[in-house]
Amino acid sequence: MFCPKCKSILYPVKGVPTCKKCGYRHEGKVERKTIVTEREDRERVILDKDSDVQILPKCKTVCPKCGPGEAFWILRQTRSSDEPETKFLTCCKCGHRWREY
Repeated sequence: MFCPKCKSILYPVKGVPTCKKCGYRHEGKVERKTIVTEREDRERVILDKDSDVQILPKCKTVCPKCGPGEAFWILRQTRSSDEPETKFLTCCKCGHRWREY
């Protein structure tokens, strides 16, 4: 989500998307769901599917656990730079995570 005033990216501050450049705050509360990644020193915040603010891209896919539906996805470079990136998907219905190469 981007700031309507200065077009900068909004960052979550105490659950409210806020612009670090001009101080704009998005109206409305954002509920958060925290998922800890494989590395324990970092954590990722994913918005609930009921939230009105969508930051992560979604795609239609087939979840290995619950079947057809939608999933959030992110790309990460897990191998050397001459290899393609890995697509990590998280099911919107059941929260199952898997990857595609």
